[in-house]
Amino acid sequence: MRIGASARRRLPIIALGLVPALFHVVIVETSHVRFALVPSFGPLFKLGFVTASAAMHWAIYSTLLLTFSLTLRPGHDPLITMMTRKLHGAIPHELEVYTRRVTIAWCCFCAAQLATSITLFFSAPLVVWSFFVNILDIPLVVAMYSAEYMVRLRCLRNPPRHSLSVIVNMVADIKKPRQEPAGSI
Repeated sequence: MRIGASARRRLPIIALGLVPALFHVVIVETSHVRFALVPSFGPLFKLGFVTASAAMHWAIYSTLLLTFSLTLRPGHDPLITMMTRKLHGAIPHELEVYTRRVTIAWCCFCAAQLATSITLFFSAPLVVWSFFVNILDIPLVVAMYSAEYMVRLRCLRNPPRHSLSVIVNMVADIKKPRQEPAGSI
């Protein structure tokens, strides 16, 4: 069975929502499983899902926080500024200041996600932590992106307008190696 092009484009989006939801369901369904002195498969299965979920969430947000924050060092262009220049070429000073602040906002968001996840992991029931990590994560990212977009429209005189798909395509293009023009060495 062949999958159409539009269906292939939707698969990662579906997986992005479905996989964390399945992780949460497994964690909820195994929340009654307790660790005991007698080894059994149930607790190890639970431990594996919890460990995988925690490791993924913490690694993603640690990496994002590090990536955004390292670009805020003196002498470097903030990440959002670089992305804006890639999309629009030369940008006015007002937009440069704004994009620096947005990079700081994303650092704060990533730090808050990471801190909340770690705090809930060690102080709340596992089901609460799992709900935060596996169910609320993507809606919170969407809310952050939406809030930034609304602030952009309100704060900038001539705000750049582009869809999320333009940003996703631009980030995907970053991974592609640059092709040298024909005849160059």
